[in-house]
Amino acid sequence: MLESFTNVFKVPDLKKKILFTFGLIAVYRIGAFIPTPGIDGAKLAQFFDNIAKTQGGTLFGIMNMFSGGAMRRLTIFALGIMPYISASIIIQLLTTVIPALERLAKQGEEGRKTIIQYTRYGTVVLSVIQAFFIALWLENPTRFQGMQIVANPGWGFRFLTVVTLTTGTAFIMWLGEQIQEKGVGNGISLIITAGIVSRLPSAVFQMVTLLTPGTQGEAQIDPFKLVFLLFMFVAVVVSVVLITQGQRKIPVQYAKRVVGRKIYGGQSTYIPLRVNQSGVIPIIFAQSIILFPATIAGIVPNRAIQGVASSLMMGRPFYYVIYSLLILFFAYFYAAITFNPIDMANNMKRYGGFVPGIRPGRQTAEYLDFIMTRITLPGAVFLTIIAILPTIINSKLGIPYLVASFFGGTGLLIIVGVMLDTMRQIESHLLMRHYEGFMKKGRVRGRI
Repeated sequence: MLESFTNVFKVPDLKKKILFTFGLIAVYRIGAFIPTPGIDGAKLAQFFDNIAKTQGGTLFGIMNMFSGGAMRRLTIFALGIMPYISASIIIQLLTTVIPALERLAKQGEEGRKTIIQYTRYGTVVLSVIQAFFIALWLENPTRFQGMQIVANPGWGFRFLTVVTLTTGTAFIMWLGEQIQEKGVGNGISLIITAGIVSRLPSAVFQMVTLLTPGTQGEAQIDPFKLVFLLFMFVAVVVSVVLITQGQRKIPVQYAKRVVGRKIYGGQSTYIPLRVNQSGVIPIIFAQSIILFPATIAGIVPNRAIQGVASSLMMGRPFYYVIYSLLILFFAYFYAAITFNPIDMANNMKRYGGFVPGIRPGRQTAEYLDFIMTRITLPGAVFLTIIAILPTIINSKLGIPYLVASFFGGTGLLIIVGVMLDTMRQIESHLLMRHYEGFMKKGRVRGRI
């Protein structure tokens, strides 16, 4: 594998793409430290440290994770790429219910460009809305334990904040598209991964602090517990790779067709149905819903809302139950939205394809739906376990959530999936130029 990595820089075109990608990621990380005008970043960071020791107790915690800590300091990239992700999901869901969008999705490259343009517009609209409410939230000292975060509140500050944060998100979106076109890997996914990985040094520092002997001469964490965590980390990463790569191959046979003097078809292939069809989307949806009461409770001092938020705090039994049910629900919901067995069966029938032993048409659609329903269950259960694992490690073992978040959750799933996809693309470049891939046997399959 080391030889394969050295071969990467022997291909001039691939070397140029990789350096271009790293350059734009560096630009993104630099922008994550440029403060938004009119904000006392030190006080805001202190507030986050005081109320969000778990680094994920509110929706702002999720935004902070995806933005690589930019939300905590409210830099120009504080919104991160979350508005783009939200807009993409909304457009994808609307495509299944709005006939005009569905027709666009089936028009090939031109339709795809139009949908991407709609996604950009949606990103700007969502950014403006989120930035405006963040500006209102920052202006009230009572929401920050009496600290004055904004020196000069008013419409001038609100307008400047909306313009700054919206422009920052639009610039990140442009960086992602440039990486997609001229670099290596999925640009948006790589930017998200860069933000998550940027928290790794802080996690390592916290872990070293726990291992350092205190005033009583004893470390805060047992070394045996550290060994256990290391074994757990390896097991979790291997499990994530297996589930990410896991798929059920449905065999498809195409009948022979004679057109003039040529014979078409007759070959065998398969339809790969992924075990984790929905990726990390169910966890993102579930987190947004279950953390919404806590976010509202921090803004609106209502006793009923605060009671609901208290029962849904991380580590509470009710939190685990509701969170798990939401992930299971959204796993099936998103799989049903993105996988259409009827269209797949009709396309197979149109081109003379059939599943051996299954009649083409309706019975094939029912068979594909049955298989997808069955394989979605283990994928959804695995997502649930991975999602609640950091919380369990945090509450039961006393490990800071920043450290525990690298043992599971959304961050680990995104990192593994994006790394596999990027390695697959690099490997394809190497194989095209007659170099060996990263694996001597088999191929790297990325999560697209």
